[in-house]
Amino acid sequence: MNGWVVRGLGLALVYVVVRTFLGAAVTEWPQQGSILRWFSLIVVILAAFLWGALDGIRDRRANPDPDDSADLTMRWLAAAAVAGVLAGALSWLVGMIFDIAVANGSLFFEVTSGAAFTILLIFVPATIAVALGRFLVGRESNNSRDAVAYEHDADLEVEENAAENYAGSEWSSEHGQVPADDSATEVFSPVDPDGQHGGAHRADK
Repeated sequence: MNGWVVRGLGLALVYVVVRTFLGAAVTEWPQQGSILRWFSLIVVILAAFLWGALDGIRDRRANPDPDDSADLTMRWLAAAAVAGVLAGALSWLVGMIFDIAVANGSLFFEVTSGAAFTILLIFVPATIAVALGRFLVGRESNNSRDAVAYEHDADLEVEENAAENYAGSEWSSEHGQVPADDSATEVFSPVDPDGQHGGAHRADK
């Protein structure tokens, strides 16, 4: 089953359930109707937002290159259209079967004007959430790459310092790596055969 069908059916079910509970709650507490309506809108918006954010996160992790990203905009547009029409029809049907004030208009109104409002209610937060999910994953990936590059540079610096310390160490001199300036390592001055200090070496004569 296509992804937009699953999303459309799922959000249509959420919308109908929320609207059914809203109709029952308004009948019991008519003075709280405004607050209950706002709460119902927030529930539907939050469901679409969370689902869209999950899609954006999954898509960016599967396709780190933005050019290879899936077309989630059209997917969510189709899902919102399915959810809007189906939710309107089901809400009208529930209102006809049960004694609950679920639908306020005719079937034609529910699948046209009512569906258009539902489409916007789902499509707008879902697309915003998709972009936000992709942005967060992309930012996390960039931070990870920067951390790896920093650790690599730090390792190179440690290796360079170790090489410099080795080149000037006593151990390197004992193993054939003598400093360029031999005078710095001379402890005793050469002795002249005539008994005078500071004379030339016998090998130099």
